[in-house]
Amino acid sequence: MPIPIDDVMQLLCHVSEARGMKAAVKHSGRGALLAGATAFLGGLMGGPPGIAVGGAFGGLLGAWMTSGQFKPVPQILLELPPIEQQKLYDETVDIIRHLDWTDVAQLTALVMGNAGLQQKLTGVLINYLSKELRAQIEYGE
Repeated sequence: MPIPIDDVMQLLCHVSEARGMKAAVKHSGRGALLAGATAFLGGLMGGPPGIAVGGAFGGLLGAWMTSGQFKPVPQILLELPPIEQQKLYDETVDIIRHLDWTDVAQLTALVMGNAGLQQKLTGVLINYLSKELRAQIEYGE
């Protein structure tokens, strides 16, 4: 029987919530766009020195705007597009395929009662968040 993707997402949300995982997804494209726009405006207003000043100011502003925006991992997981959820699902199913369960509550209880499974699923989450989303991960409330 195939495992529903929603059940896997709920399980990963529960595991990440139990660990108090938060992540800050870096929006480097937004920061770069801001730096470029302020450099352009600086160039229009002040010539070559304006480009330097505008680029420096925009870079600092962009870095400030995109840093430290931590969100709970369950929120990030539920906001993922279906293609990204499928990637995470594929990695997770390899770990939980052998378990015998009837509903998501029983699956969650099985996983939360097994430290080894929790560790493996946490590893999948950390790997996905850091490599695919280039997120910075933080633990605790």
